[in-house]
Amino acid sequence: MESPRVYEGMVEAKGLTDDQDMRNQLREEEEEEEEEEKVLLMKSLVQARDPAAKEVDNLTLKRFLKARDLDIEKASSQFLKYLKWKRTAVPNGFIAKEEVENELSQKKIFVQGVDKARRPIAVLFAAKHFYSMRHMDEFKRKMPAGQEMFNCIGDLKGWGYSNSDLRAYLAALDIMQNYYPERLGKVFLIHVPYVFMTVWKIIYPFIDQKTKKKFVFVEDKNLKATLLEDIDEGQLPEIYGGKLQLVPIDESTES
Repeated sequence: MESPRVYEGMVEAKGLTDDQDMRNQLREEEEEEEEEEKVLLMKSLVQARDPAAKEVDNLTLKRFLKARDLDIEKASSQFLKYLKWKRTAVPNGFIAKEEVENELSQKKIFVQGVDKARRPIAVLFAAKHFYSMRHMDEFKRKMPAGQEMFNCIGDLKGWGYSNSDLRAYLAALDIMQNYYPERLGKVFLIHVPYVFMTVWKIIYPFIDQKTKKKFVFVEDKNLKATLLEDIDEGQLPEIYGGKLQLVPIDESTES
């Protein structure tokens, strides 16, 4: 049986914890209210400048706001550039399979399974990429849709200079950072060869601070353990110690 003094200390500690939890909850609610207010202000602003903004939902506007630290002017400017880009890049409102046929034929992209936060997982085999086998326009137009965020496993096993495509890498960064902000959850870079670091040093300065934090270099010896921190074994591909079979993106989309 606890002594009265010990018991009183435990009650006091619990009271402090409850107070802290309550303060955290209030702060989160206040931040959420601030975000919602700014979303409405941003919506009014962008709709006045581009009628096409009326077709965009609040979640999309919130992503642009978060990407610009809730600065309405900066977020609105970025969002309006996105609308202009989308009219050119995706004029029909969707991407037809034949438009990315070269990309699909390489069987280098797989999208299936979800992480513990229910975000879809993309698996990309970088060594299967060769610049001469596809067009830049196809690369730019192939973007995930229907989800707010996703994670990516970038498998660099067998990657060499013949797979290097700086223009494609920089184009992908430009699209993710400026036109699809806050879509990317994490990028796990695995089986990273030493030669890749030369290219990484060139790319790195073009990555904004928020995006830099999303890249995780995984050592081979800690591969499965690191991935299991974010992905349940049942959702992890078999080749990385999980139970999920890989299916090419075009086949998984059609199933």
